[in-house]
Amino acid sequence: MMKRRIAIALAIFTSWACVGTLRFPAFGEDDAPATAEASAEPDSELLRMVLDLVGDKDKDLRALGFEQVRTEVKGPAATREIAAQLRKLAPEAQIGLLGALADRGDPAAMGEVFLLLETSRDETVRAAAIAVIGVLGNVAHLGTLLQRLSATSEAERDAARQSLVRLRGDDVSAQIALCMELTDYRAAARVQMIEILAERRAQGEVPQILPKALNEDPAVRAAAIKALGALASAEHLPGLVQVVLHAAPGADRESAEKCVAQVCSRVADAENRAKPLLAAIEVLSPDKQVLLLPTLGRVGGVAALPIIEAALTDSDAQRREAGLRAICNWPDAAVAPRLLELAQNASQSDEARALALAALVRVAPLPDKRPDSERLALVKQVMALCTRDADREQVIKRVRAIRTIETLRFLVPYMDQPRFAQQACESLVELAHHRGLREPNKEEFDRVLDRVIATSQDAAVVERAGRYKKGQTWVRPK
Repeated sequence: MMKRRIAIALAIFTSWACVGTLRFPAFGEDDAPATAEASAEPDSELLRMVLDLVGDKDKDLRALGFEQVRTEVKGPAATREIAAQLRKLAPEAQIGLLGALADRGDPAAMGEVFLLLETSRDETVRAAAIAVIGVLGNVAHLGTLLQRLSATSEAERDAARQSLVRLRGDDVSAQIALCMELTDYRAAARVQMIEILAERRAQGEVPQILPKALNEDPAVRAAAIKALGALASAEHLPGLVQVVLHAAPGADRESAEKCVAQVCSRVADAENRAKPLLAAIEVLSPDKQVLLLPTLGRVGGVAALPIIEAALTDSDAQRREAGLRAICNWPDAAVAPRLLELAQNASQSDEARALALAALVRVAPLPDKRPDSERLALVKQVMALCTRDADREQVIKRVRAIRTIETLRFLVPYMDQPRFAQQACESLVELAHHRGLREPNKEEFDRVLDRVIATSQDAAVVERAGRYKKGQTWVRPK
């Protein structure tokens, strides 16, 4: 019976779509030509049928009605009449109709959506209403969405955040930035506003975000620094170096330095990415310039290297330490020979040699223009310099970036050493993940994967090894 009802409804809608109008004459009425007033009746008939379907207890019929809301019965008046049904429906149907109204794209539904948001006791319905505001709303609805960022319901908070990200209007981002200054909002809300601006790619609001990177609240600072890394450009570097100088040594300063490096990485000329940063540094006092050398090292490039080399050989101990940290922050393996020299230099302190070695462990396997054989040769040289198991374990972990059969052969012996066996298994499975490497060397990989299955204590690693042996794929969890 239900299938028959659906079939009839579909047939009627098909007739409307094909013929354009459909009118049922009253009993005894002649088939006279339709007048202008009569020609308006089919839309009314269609609307009544859609409303009946939207309110039907059967979910399949409701779904049919929702589809007609999306595509048929055009016009704001019809939108308002459809939206007025929201308060008459059960929560499940309300959520379905809200989604259809969002897809319909007519702001005429907003009055009823707001009314439902204020009166519904169901948090999933309220969250759905908030989502509709993000699609149909504009800057006038900003206050409502910002308030909902602090809702007790997680679903509402998430919906408000997503709606603020997608809300349309040229001045929406600017208004969000202005709201960050209002004392009505706590630090947690400011953090969310900064994150929303980053998701909106609101580059024009960087001047408003920059001061937040100096905020006394650590969460606000962290959010601002992360957003600036995504949004800022070279013109903002004078402000960003002040953020670095303001940050406390340790994790905060490291985060600020990485932000500057991220901004500089967007300079098209890779070899001269440090030039805008150097221009921002040169106007500062000598003591501040020294503090910014590690930041300069994170950017790298030919323009930065002479300055850092000069610091490494300076008579001032503070400059030498800053130069060492700078070269150990280098983003690629271009300074590997210098790092090798520092790591092997007996006149260097134990701390200096350890820093240089850690930098070598990081940069040696990085993908770049070097041949794979050269990268692996450097990794082997670095491994020979390691005196601590923790450093050796890092080498075993990072060498997987060199996707060659020679890397597999380098790793296999470490499965025989209990201290390194588990990390070796993980890196070997990562190599096997790449079909282009695994399939041409299937026999050798299969033997190694058998050993991984017998050795690894990680169920996920064992599962992956088994799948790769069978030629199956594996999707990395998000």
